[in-house]
Amino acid sequence: MKRIVFTVTNDLSYDQRMQRICTSLANAGYKVLLVGRKLADSVPLQGNAFQQKRLKVFFDKKFLFYAEYNLRLFFYLLFVRADAICAIDLDTILPCYWVSSLRMKLRIYDAHELFPEMKEVLRRPAVRKVWSQIEKFSVPKFKNGYTVSDSIAGEFKRRYKVDYAVIRNVPIEKELIKTNRDERKIILYQGAINEARGLEALVEAMKNIHAELHLYGDGNIREKLIKLIRKHQLEHKVIMKGKMLPAQLDTITQSAYAGINLIEPNGLNQFYSLSNKFFDYIQAAIPQLTMNFPEYKKINDLYEVAVLTDTIKVREIEEKLHILLSDVVLYEKLKSNCIMARTIFCWQKEETRLLNFYTNLFRR
Repeated sequence: MKRIVFTVTNDLSYDQRMQRICTSLANAGYKVLLVGRKLADSVPLQGNAFQQKRLKVFFDKKFLFYAEYNLRLFFYLLFVRADAICAIDLDTILPCYWVSSLRMKLRIYDAHELFPEMKEVLRRPAVRKVWSQIEKFSVPKFKNGYTVSDSIAGEFKRRYKVDYAVIRNVPIEKELIKTNRDERKIILYQGAINEARGLEALVEAMKNIHAELHLYGDGNIREKLIKLIRKHQLEHKVIMKGKMLPAQLDTITQSAYAGINLIEPNGLNQFYSLSNKFFDYIQAAIPQLTMNFPEYKKINDLYEVAVLTDTIKVREIEEKLHILLSDVVLYEKLKSNCIMARTIFCWQKEETRLLNFYTNLFRR
């Protein structure tokens, strides 16, 4: 059976999309290896139907990390058995390209992001120029690929004349559990505690919201948020919960009152996003506050599972959260729609696209 190697820059444990993809392919009979990196605080790897490998790196930030990790990844890939190599996002694409060329192996690009359009990159012109050049050089050489939304697929076609499939970042459908919600209303955010998620404005908005905000995840503005929480004296109602393994987070999300999916409207990556947390909240059958961006609006027009916001200004976040918390009729309607939509936006249906992609790839 064909052997596929996937490459990421994270430590594997919290990457739900890659766990789903690798498990589906392994269950379909492929030999699958997922390669990432080992962090100082990495938890032990969980047993899976696929193989996992963490590469140790000395540097853990910025240019030195990318340079070291890509070099180590290149030499690792050079000698590992593979019929196809799949780069996950732009930060692992170069070693995948060079090794697939040297060894004459199939190569695939799985684009979770429009990488040069991310805020962390956009605000640093020199860094953006480097990533843009990498994208222009490499993506046209990856004729086979897929991404997470129609809008991003369209952008790749416009820029590089590549026809990428769309495999959305949806969760596995699981049975809803009966949760005992207490009198507190918990608003939940899950995901990276990074820039461009509107988290600073969300924290400030909580001053006038009669509910608790629980933040699950870690990232580059964690310390900034902790200071902001202290500044506004919100320690009693805004709680940083840290990272949580996906299986544990599923249950916690179902017990929340509503979910949060805010994104700064700066850059095409944000504007065209279709994040996994959007679907995670639907799967947990909880209404959410999300952005009035093309991909979210398209789904919400069909199923109405969320309250949409045009901006991430503090005042508008307050107004939208008040609607979710006070309009009982609307809330119950959104919740009922989530229960219906969760059977549509689930991995059991989405994996068919994934398996068809790889079946056709190897057949050709």
